[in-house]
Amino acid sequence: MIPWLDGPPGFPPVEHALREPNGLLAAGGGLSPEWLLAAYRQGIFPWFNPGEPILWWSPDPRLVLAPERIHISHSLRKVLRRRHFEVRFDTRFGAVIDACAAARAPGLGTWITPEIRAAYCAMHELGHAHSVETWRDGRLVGGLYGMALGRVFFGESMFSIESNASKVALAHLARFLHMRGYVMIDCQMTTTHLLSMGAAEIPRRQFSDILAKHASAGAAAARWPADAARYIDWG
Repeated sequence: MIPWLDGPPGFPPVEHALREPNGLLAAGGGLSPEWLLAAYRQGIFPWFNPGEPILWWSPDPRLVLAPERIHISHSLRKVLRRRHFEVRFDTRFGAVIDACAAARAPGLGTWITPEIRAAYCAMHELGHAHSVETWRDGRLVGGLYGMALGRVFFGESMFSIESNASKVALAHLARFLHMRGYVMIDCQMTTTHLLSMGAAEIPRRQFSDILAKHASAGAAAARWPADAARYIDWG
């Protein structure tokens, strides 16, 4: 059994999360900024299907990527150097989250419900949630979004409708975060795609220690400069 959350934002210790399904910690609560900030500071994130109560997760191990250790293949580096795409930050957050929701195969549905969309758009307005967008000829063709707290970025979802578009967004995110002193990108769940980009699994205890040290440090919440990508050199 997992606890039902009610009242002010608060979570049980992450060590109480289930082993199967891996990381399920609690149900209930809310998606207000207060709930989301309390959750992310402890390495907890919401993930649930339409019609379900809010479910909160803290898996063990945790997939993370050190921004300075991202692996950029030879072919991707050529794409970056030639600037096949235009990359923007925080100009179309709502469009990115909508594209991520639509990126699933037909009939599979999405966990990005209207409630989730509204919650993260609210966090974006407060300067906590951000988008990295890949554009081609004025058309949004890839990108990602997530939460930034202190010196940690928590990746939520990405999409791509052109080859390399999401990889270009992730590469720019990693370089941008490294330049700003971020220490970790939380990838949440392990995928072969993220492993190929340099992500690695670490124990939840180590992940929690990093959050305790870095999630409250750094600059205050604010929109990222839309044109920050132009200052990133891929030479």
